[in-house]
Amino acid sequence: MSTSAKWDHQTLALEVNGASLELDTLVGHGQQPPVLFLHGFGSTKEDYADFAHIPNPGAGGFIAFDAPGFGRSTSNQLSRVSIEFLVDVADAVLKRLAIEEFHVVGHSMGGLTALMLAQGAPDRVLSFVNIEGNLAPEDCFLSRQIIDNPADDPDVFLEEFAARTHFAPEFSSALYAANVRSRVRPEVVRGVFESMVDLSDHGDLLSRFTALTMPRLFMYGEQNAELSYLPFLREHGVELAEIPFSGHWPMYSNPVAMWTEIAGFYDRHFDRGRRFPASRWRRWAADARRTA
Repeated sequence: MSTSAKWDHQTLALEVNGASLELDTLVGHGQQPPVLFLHGFGSTKEDYADFAHIPNPGAGGFIAFDAPGFGRSTSNQLSRVSIEFLVDVADAVLKRLAIEEFHVVGHSMGGLTALMLAQGAPDRVLSFVNIEGNLAPEDCFLSRQIIDNPADDPDVFLEEFAARTHFAPEFSSALYAANVRSRVRPEVVRGVFESMVDLSDHGDLLSRFTALTMPRLFMYGEQNAELSYLPFLREHGVELAEIPFSGHWPMYSNPVAMWTEIAGFYDRHFDRGRRFPASRWRRWAADARRTA
């Protein structure tokens, strides 16, 4: 078994809008524009570390970091964290690493952050994979709990949030809930959730997403195949990928299908030297299943 590192693990010390941040970051280097991965609420950068293990000779690298208040990243002003703040954080990371052009993959909270980032810098974003990032009010099944199930104490809210999610009917809900308390600082919850609800209710996110001109893929679990806006996305040129045996967290419930869809998306739109070919990933995944 090889133990050679496939990425650099580093801490980025940044100042963003007057707040001091220390961001725990994975950076995989390559010759082409990297993929920026933005995790969802209650998740961490490690959701995407497997990208480094996919056979992709000649492909670009990747960047994945824990958002402030999540995982191992910290800030001296956690209560200021919101979607708008996370957009500025992502931009600061890209500037620190001297990244001009990039692909972006974002899940849930990270998908909404990626949408706002892509809208603000469309010429820099080469492609956008949106994994159930908020686009409409119906997407706030997690974040709207800050309104529907309020608690004055953020620790109490997060504890009760985890308990409710543990028994939710979606694939991987219990796995997600078991880890959310160790991955999220309670101080960030209100700012993140309230901004997600506000943007989902009033931000015209569907129009923003469909107005983007780079290649776009919207990924969703089969348990969410009834999302009302899926036909609208298809009509406006957004590719759709339904992940079987999955709900909101395909990286937990069906990662092979998730990575295969992402690989195919890159294969359709970019030269094989810029991104890894889907055919090779499928062969690798099949070999892995046979030897498991």
